[in-house]
This record gives sequence, C-alpha cells and structure tokens, in this order.
Amino acid sequence: MERAPREECGVFGVWAPGEDVAKLTYYGLYALQHRGQEAAGIAVCDGRRVVVFKDLGLVSQVFDEQTLSSLRGHLAVGHTRYSTTGSTTWENSQPTFRTTATGSGIALGHNGNLVNTAELRDEVAARADEVGARSGHAPATTDSDLICELLAADAADTGLEQAAMRLLPRLLGAFSLVFADEQTLYAARDPHGVRPLVLGRLERGWVVASETAALDIVGASIVREVEPGELLAIDAGGIRSSRFAVPEPKGCVFEYVYLARPDTTISGRSVHAARVEIGRRLAEEHPVEADLVIPVPESGTPAAIGYAQGSHIPYGQGLVKNAYVGRTFIQPSQTIRQLGIRLKLNPLRDVIRGKRLVVVDDSIVRGNTQRALVRMLRESGALEVHVRIASPPVRWPCFYGIDFATRAELVASGLDTEGVRRSIGADSLGYLSLEGLVAASEQPRSRLCCACFDGTYPIPLPAEARLGKHLLEELTGETVVTAAAEPVIAGGTSGEAGPLSVGYGAGDALRRP
Repeated sequence: MERAPREECGVFGVWAPGEDVAKLTYYGLYALQHRGQEAAGIAVCDGRRVVVFKDLGLVSQVFDEQTLSSLRGHLAVGHTRYSTTGSTTWENSQPTFRTTATGSGIALGHNGNLVNTAELRDEVAARADEVGARSGHAPATTDSDLICELLAADAADTGLEQAAMRLLPRLLGAFSLVFADEQTLYAARDPHGVRPLVLGRLERGWVVASETAALDIVGASIVREVEPGELLAIDAGGIRSSRFAVPEPKGCVFEYVYLARPDTTISGRSVHAARVEIGRRLAEEHPVEADLVIPVPESGTPAAIGYAQGSHIPYGQGLVKNAYVGRTFIQPSQTIRQLGIRLKLNPLRDVIRGKRLVVVDDSIVRGNTQRALVRMLRESGALEVHVRIASPPVRWPCFYGIDFATRAELVASGLDTEGVRRSIGADSLGYLSLEGLVAASEQPRSRLCCACFDGTYPIPLPAEARLGKHLLEELTGETVVTAAAEPVIAGGTSGEAGPLSVGYGAGDALRRP
C-alpha cells in the first residue's frame, strides 16, 4: 500500500512559569501528531537543569501520567517526528540534546530539512578532530543533531542567543526550530519560511508551535507567525526579536493540500476554506457527469465538499476510515497485507452500488493507493469511477522536509495524465492546475514553494551525492536500520542530576527495567 506524503515533524515550545508545561506540551504534540508518528519527545527546563524524555512511537504511547508529572519546570520543548534525514532510531528522535563546555544544556526540536548537511557534518568532524575527542553521544544521523552540536560548540563562549545568531545564517534549507537552555525558550524560522511556525499567548506565558491548531488545544491565543529569518527569545524579561537574515518568503504550498490540519490557519488563510475552494476549482476545471461525490477520508473531505458545491452533484460518504489505524510495530501477515487498503478504508456498498462516482483525493504519489481504491469501488458495484485530485501531479521530490518518493518512483514523473489514468484503472482522471491551487491559497505565487509540482527549487540544491535521507549514515559508514528501542530516559544537567536522569554526564541514559 502506498505511503502518503509525510512531513518530518511537528515542534512545540512553551514558556509559562507556574503552569504544568510538560502536560501543555503533551497536548500540543497530540494536536501535531499528524505531522509525524515515528517518535515523540519532551525536554523540560527548570532554571537549573534540562531533562529530556523521548522514545519511538505515538505521543500517547511514549508518555503516561507518571512520566509527565515527573517533568517539572517553567519551560518545555516538544517534538513529534517523521524522518526525512536519518533512520528511525531512538538516537535520531528529538528533542536532541547537548551540553556546552560550561555545563549548560541545550535541547532542540527541528521541523524541515537542510540542504548543506554534508558541509555541516564536515565542520563538526573537523572541530572534533581539533580537540582530539568526540562528544561521547550515541551516534545520531540527522541534520537536527548537527545544528544542536554546533550551537553547543559556540554557546560556551558567547551564550546560546549569540551562538544562534552566528549559526542560523549558515543553515541552508528549511528549518523551523524550537530550542532552549535552562532559562530561555527560543524559536527560529529559515529566511524562506518554508515550514510553518506560529507564536501564541497564554495567560501566564507564551507558546510556539508548528500549527495554530496546537495553540487552540492548549488555550493560547494566536499572536502572529514567526517571521522568516527571525529568532525569538522568551524569558523572564519578555520576548526579544532578532533578524538573522532578510526574509524571502516561500511557504510550502503542500501544507494547504495535505500536511496541515484543516482547522489550522496559515498566513491568515483557513486551511479548511482553502481546501473547499480547491474542490470548487477542481469541479470547474474537470467537470464530469456523475451521481455522487465521495472523498478519500480524511484529507480529501474538504475538497470533495467543494467539488460537490461547484458541480451540484450530491456529496456522500462512500468510504469509512478506521480512525484507530496509526503507526504500529506489529507487522501484518501476508494474508492481511494482501487486503492492503482495507486496513484503513472500507466501502459502504449500499451507497456505492449502481452509482457513477467522483472520488476526490488530495494527491497521487506512487499510485498504489488509488489503484487499489478504484478496484475496491468497482468490486463494490460502482458503475464508473472518476478520480479527481486536489493538487497538480507530483513530479519532483521535496528536499525541504516532506518524505516523498524518489523521482523514479513518482508515477506522474514518468507518465502523462492519460498514462496515470490507465495505471490506476479510473474512467477519468483530473488534477487541479497549479494556478488553481495557488489561487485557492490566496497567497501570491512569488511567496510559495511549489517545487514538488514545478521543479523550481527556491533554495539551491547541492550535488545529488550530497543529498538523501540516509546521507549522514552513508558518509559515516553507519548501518541504515529502522528499529524500535527500549524506552529510554535521557537527562542533561547543569549542576545536578534531574529527576529522570542518572549520574552527572550530559548524555547519560537510564533504561527502564
């Protein structure tokens, strides 16, 4: 079964003395679970120490009441991950942690993907060779870990805020960062603002998050977006804003198609409203005679509503989604695997039988899901199946934080629309035009990154040999693995051991019995 496009992660940070920041972060990450289901973590700072708890799995699998109640402090950084750099290992889960030469801790969460990762890795290796020692940490193979390492290297001399102002202009690619030391919460967004990041206000503090939906769930009011090229610092003195680069906005247009929750607002535009408008425009661009419009839930639902409104064809629910199918570590048997899409979607035969259907989905990547879906609908008695896609053909991979297939695997990169239609077995196929998608976003095209659709990459890419999800593992000779680890508690200290740490070293870890 085809993987949907998946983003690297969601980030969340809160500075709120007197509040239960660990639980606020837990609920914030819960609201961002759709952005990554491989791992989750929270770092809490109390003015003296930084404590990190993270593991593989969903937010609700990683944290329980006992763990959260032991994470006490006045600020926290949270992260939920889907990998676009590095394998799915505990070491690569976030927040990532480092200790500076003066003993201060740094915890960091990152959403996005850098394109100068190889150069940063060379710099980290050169620095380690100069001092004649490695950090002693378990090997992580992510661009996020390199950012944290370089921040820690400079923070001992200049302080974390100045270290960030020196490092951030040198990071190329997409990054929305939330990081902290014992006292201060920081948030930064790359000069292009590819990945979203918003600031919210609590009664007794501040929140930063990947999406406004995460602000809503913790009762924070929306203040504004973190600007491209901006670094925010939040502490007892209030909020400080610094510019480390001239803004050149290029927000990801795919957020409007699939990545963001429909109840999120991006650049003042409701994602749900944008998706309904996408459906209306899709009906105008690709009309068809049919009896019923049905969505592929949940991501196709708003666009299907819009298509029904624009075409005046009745809207209905023809597919039921199993709401409890998420990431699982239980591998399906061959018999179950052959059922494929039925694990997630099952047809309502009484609704489908004898109908000419318009089936609205958000995108086509490899085409496997749509092929299985069309077959299932025909087996359930559909007379015709007309597929309508709420985005243009995905012909190019993303290097800025979405884990698409390689270009060779993208079905639209090798086939025209008629070829894709034959491949998935539909009676007709229509994609929304890029012009229609941009118009529905209500953003100027000059402020959007549309690289996965048009191949125009706003941030220059290095040679192909210096790109790839497993680049750092290949450069270091690490074995590429995808495996779950035992639950681990990691704690960094700035003087004494935290409640979940063991010993006094920055990277000490305690494995539960």
